[in-house]
Amino acid sequence: MPLPDGLLAGDDGLARCWWSHGTEMYQAYHDKEWGRPVTDDRRLFEKLCLEGFQSGLSWLTILKKRENFRNAFEGFDPEKIARFGEADVARLLADTGIVRHRGKIASTINNAKQALKLIETEGSIAAYVWSFEPPASERPARFVKGEMPATSPTSVRLSKDLKRRGWSFVGPTTVYAFMQAMGLVNDHLEGCHCRAEALRLRQGLTLPGRAAAQ
Repeated sequence: MPLPDGLLAGDDGLARCWWSHGTEMYQAYHDKEWGRPVTDDRRLFEKLCLEGFQSGLSWLTILKKRENFRNAFEGFDPEKIARFGEADVARLLADTGIVRHRGKIASTINNAKQALKLIETEGSIAAYVWSFEPPASERPARFVKGEMPATSPTSVRLSKDLKRRGWSFVGPTTVYAFMQAMGLVNDHLEGCHCRAEALRLRQGLTLPGRAAAQ
């Protein structure tokens, strides 16, 4: 029986979302990371930064360079990045292992500073981000190719709030891709072997609490 549109079978016979085929790296990312709920602040911050670097490029380009990015940006520790100065910018612009874009580098340093402020007011990046988990009423009725949005009302709201807080390179499309990857939405297609696992992990997730109002 042929698979529904948008699904392809791998060499192991498992059905996967169409975009994950082509390279072992993409397939591993799809199977082990994408759509799994994340509450670790460092990973959330890293992903927001890397989504910004992806703007105008493919995610595979960034994925191939991810370890280089981690080395160049101190493991995406916001406290360390917030202290970067002009010497660090020059170092990063000379680093062929990452995307050498002055605006995106400056944005990452700025966003690290804003992340520290956010942690101070909200308790954690995770608590803040997961407070924007969209309601079921906002989600598509069916999870099939061609019916997955590039943005959502919630990604628009989160984008606006991040910008209000001083973040950059966090447009609604970038933010929705972040939500997909970090499991705030489960956009594995119906029939993908990862969809049920992502749902199970979300159901067992304990959401982080936000800081009490000052």
